[in-house]
Amino acid sequence: MKCEYGLRHLATSLGSLILLGMVLATSVSAAPQPAGSEKKPAKKPTKPFRWVNPLPKGKWPAGLQHATFQSPSMKTQVGYCIYLPPDYRAKSNAGKRFPVVYYLHGGRPGSEAKSVHLTTEIDRAMKRGDVPGMIYVFVNGGKVSHYNTPQFDSLGEDVFVRELIPHVDATYRTIAARAGRGLEGFSQGGRGTTRIMFRHPQLFASCAPGGAGYATEKLISENQGRENDRLTFAVGDNTWDLARKYARRPQPRIKILVHVGTDGFNYDNNLEYMRFLTSLKIPYQRLIVPGVPHSAKKIYQKSGLELMRFHAKNFGLLTEPPG
Repeated sequence: MKCEYGLRHLATSLGSLILLGMVLATSVSAAPQPAGSEKKPAKKPTKPFRWVNPLPKGKWPAGLQHATFQSPSMKTQVGYCIYLPPDYRAKSNAGKRFPVVYYLHGGRPGSEAKSVHLTTEIDRAMKRGDVPGMIYVFVNGGKVSHYNTPQFDSLGEDVFVRELIPHVDATYRTIAARAGRGLEGFSQGGRGTTRIMFRHPQLFASCAPGGAGYATEKLISENQGRENDRLTFAVGDNTWDLARKYARRPQPRIKILVHVGTDGFNYDNNLEYMRFLTSLKIPYQRLIVPGVPHSAKKIYQKSGLELMRFHAKNFGLLTEPPG
């Protein structure tokens, strides 16, 4: 009997300890976080990088299609997605040429299909006549999104600037000149947009970097190109040093619109970068989207028309500021 009683007593004690542990764990997890301790959302598992990524299944605008070209530098086919507006597809405009906005995806790695969901808003605006017809091209940025990284056998910037742009100009009815060429991107694509626009101002008349990780770019600038233990870029290949270089000779002038959501984890460092541009006397516009997290899709749902009109105005398609 004593043995049985002892076992029961032990079981009861253990049960009490387990219950106490569960209560404590719940209390800790429910404890309020210190102010200003916002964290990036947990990363989804990274998919293997591929140079060709067909459109995912879904209902896409009629003008959206996937295509490839042969990359001389990578010695492989490289994919891109292209949206051709209704005016482009109209038989009555068979000889008309259109400006192009190149869109750089976020994520690392990403793909040419990552940001095509934006075409839902783009197509709707152009069908309604809210903005004139423009071509949108969605770029594959390589293994380390939009950077040249020979150590990873990926020349993302060169594939875009030196190969994709000439291919698009030769294949579609584009305005194959700076006056008809724009650049936009979000997150990693915002970093890429900023670096590339300052390195190649002769190529783009209209540039809209969004939600970029300028704090990481600043770290790269201050650490001889080193982002982390595994990744080092060429010295000076970052948004801070390239802006300084451009500011010394700001020609040709770039029209810039920096955009970010107030609830995004890069909001504060975007504000810091805007102050940095101001200190360099580099003109720019800002688009601050209230209540929007780190999401290109949600920015487009709320303020995409402003981004589209920004480009259209710089292309000379809108002669008056948006009303």
